[in-house]
Amino acid sequence: MGEHNHSTCQCVPSSRISSSVFVQPWLIVTTNAPTMPVPKHILNQIKAIIPPLNGSLHKGQSGRVGVLGGALDYTGAPFFASISALRVGADLSHVICSPTAAGAIKSYSPDLIVHPILREDQTTDQVKSALDSLLSRLHVLVVGPGLGREDYMINYAKLAVKIAKEQGMYLVLDADALWMVGQDLGLIRGYRRAVLTPNVMEFKRLSESVKIDPSIPPEERAMHVSRALGGVTVLQKGASDIICTNTGEASKEQAELNKIKEGESTEERVVVDVPGGLKRCGGQGDILSGTVGTIMAWGKCYESGAFGDSSIPSSRIPLLAAVGGSMVTRTASRHAFSKRGRGEHPSTAS
Repeated sequence: MGEHNHSTCQCVPSSRISSSVFVQPWLIVTTNAPTMPVPKHILNQIKAIIPPLNGSLHKGQSGRVGVLGGALDYTGAPFFASISALRVGADLSHVICSPTAAGAIKSYSPDLIVHPILREDQTTDQVKSALDSLLSRLHVLVVGPGLGREDYMINYAKLAVKIAKEQGMYLVLDADALWMVGQDLGLIRGYRRAVLTPNVMEFKRLSESVKIDPSIPPEERAMHVSRALGGVTVLQKGASDIICTNTGEASKEQAELNKIKEGESTEERVVVDVPGGLKRCGGQGDILSGTVGTIMAWGKCYESGAFGDSSIPSSRIPLLAAVGGSMVTRTASRHAFSKRGRGEHPSTAS
């Protein structure tokens, strides 16, 4: 049951877009949809997995997002990812971090639920039970913002990814989680419920790790990386964001792991060239990962029957989340830049 779509998402002129990017972020997509050359089937499917604001849902049914990262040197990245998840529309946002980062992150916002369980003086076996219990209450896990490369944090991240896969969670991997994947491709290979969000250098390293032929045209490489990783969705960040899912046919084992039909296959590429801000400040990738995570959490709620008609296959959720997250983040960056110029920073975009 293959899907072959090669689509390009364009933008609405800035004068025609609501400036309330995170108060009503989806007005950007819906209000001006007739003038946006966005593939209609993608636009309609993104709209379908957005929870209704009609009073029919209870707390948590608009998404419970977890962000794993945050150690002594990195407290801003997990904050921006988790607070962006709330501002886009998640009900609850959790940060799973080291105790060395917890105090700072808690002080940034009382809206975040902070779990300082990733202790350097404990083993993964000692933390596994608490982490398993915590992840069972979430819809999506974002791994990487503020993770760093210390051995104990990487070991906890690997454990969390393993547990998330066992529980059938959606995953977003960014920043040092991508470095982690490059060291051990088996962590994520074949898990189609995941989105990777590499920037230019991260994508180069990932391409080398999976041995992509450097003679392949740059605009086609993300499709090859996705296929080499067994159908993981790749959101290649750049002047235009390239989102690709290239799975091949699912074996019986892959179908069980990914909750899809045996033999299901997808080959799809979407280019999002909605203009962003002209300054690429640090933290925008964290905002993106939190935004993609929220839409994936919505997809999980949709998948579970909390709302909607269940007509959209679960296999579509990662790509739809990546496209929607890219559009929102780039638009937010443009609005922040229009107000701040060189003074744009992640707090103005989130």
